[in-house]
Amino acid sequence: MDIDNLVRMANRIGDYFAAYPDRDEAAVSIARHIEMFWTPQMRRALLDLATTEARTQALQPLVAHAVARHLARPAATHDQG
Repeated sequence: MDIDNLVRMANRIGDYFAAYPDRDEAAVSIARHIEMFWTPQMRRALLDLATTEARTQALQPLVAHAVARHLARPAATHDQG
């Protein structure tokens, strides 16, 4: 998975919701959009990125806030056989 592409996509989502006058509402909306339209693997990669200080700087502040505060980590999938 290309993390640079995920960052670019997340920041474009942030661009759209940055127009919201309420920052918390915008952050919740960003997280909701990512949860609805991104695969669990994409969300997991973005969350992993958000825990890496150097890479977090690639995210817009509003997107970083949304990821850190509002985006739920996808449940791990396990083979049950």
